[in-house]
Amino acid sequence: MRYLMKTLKQILILLAVALICVSCKFPSSISYNPWAVISLPTEATMQDLGFTGDLSHGWIVGSYATIFETKDGGNTWQQKGLDLGDENYRFSSVSFAGDEGWIVGQPSIMLHTNDGGESWSRILLSEKLPGSPNRILALGPNSAEMTTDVGAIYQTKDAGKTWKAQVAQAVGVTRNISRSEDGSYVAVSARGNFYSTWDPGQSAWLQHNRYSSKRLQNMGFTPDGRLWILARGGQVQFSTAENLEEWEEPIYPDFSNSLGLLDLAYRTPNEIWVAGGSGNLLCSFDGGETWQKDRDLRDVPSNFYKIVFVTPEQGFVIGQKGILLKYELPSQEA
Repeated sequence: MRYLMKTLKQILILLAVALICVSCKFPSSISYNPWAVISLPTEATMQDLGFTGDLSHGWIVGSYATIFETKDGGNTWQQKGLDLGDENYRFSSVSFAGDEGWIVGQPSIMLHTNDGGESWSRILLSEKLPGSPNRILALGPNSAEMTTDVGAIYQTKDAGKTWKAQVAQAVGVTRNISRSEDGSYVAVSARGNFYSTWDPGQSAWLQHNRYSSKRLQNMGFTPDGRLWILARGGQVQFSTAENLEEWEEPIYPDFSNSLGLLDLAYRTPNEIWVAGGSGNLLCSFDGGETWQKDRDLRDVPSNFYKIVFVTPEQGFVIGQKGILLKYELPSQEA
């Protein structure tokens, strides 16, 4: 009997521990939903957005050569038409420096404006360009930096008349590519089995094996220059401050949910937002130590692909088929 009671006690202890572990898999709900849902009148999936020097005036671009303009900071959007012939372009990136702006997409296309988007002109690209343009960054007057979907990097300083290669060889087909504020890049391979880094002045990309067995989904830079990773199975990981090739322990913000995490963005140095499939949006207010979930968005019928904070007060989450979330500053911070 004594042995039986001892065994039952051990079983109860194990059950209690298991229940505690299970409860840890569910992040708490965020106390306030700061995201307003905006439905653009389109079936297109938007890809990127950018604002002019006037933060009330911006543009969002996407598939089927879709382009919308806002003049009230993103509360309302009006679709615009461009005469580009019969080709079905997918606009993947838009960027402005003041009133000068750029749009790129696939098949290879580049548009340029000097008047905030009132008019757009097409810039012809060389047929020898490695890959198709996928990202564009306005750097200043007449200057921009473009990357392609195979990791080529080019800069122009004469409004697109000529382009100078920044890296001798492309890296290969990429899943995504991200740029730090100081001009460094990280690119994830198409299959997610390795990543590559490049710093200004280097002649070639440096390849790295992924740290874990999980395939990489996306990568980028933290405000203090470290790397972050989103991997399959809902995993988040940060490199150490001392070495970009050493990694901290993996984090599972919502371990009970195996839906993929697709993008990560910092609103402030300590506030991180992570977006994913089926209306999945998570937040950490302490630099990734603990996580909360925005469950008010779980019924939004959309995957969330991209997070953009134009400023800490102005942010957007881009979803599929015209779904857009706009950040609204909580009243206690306003």
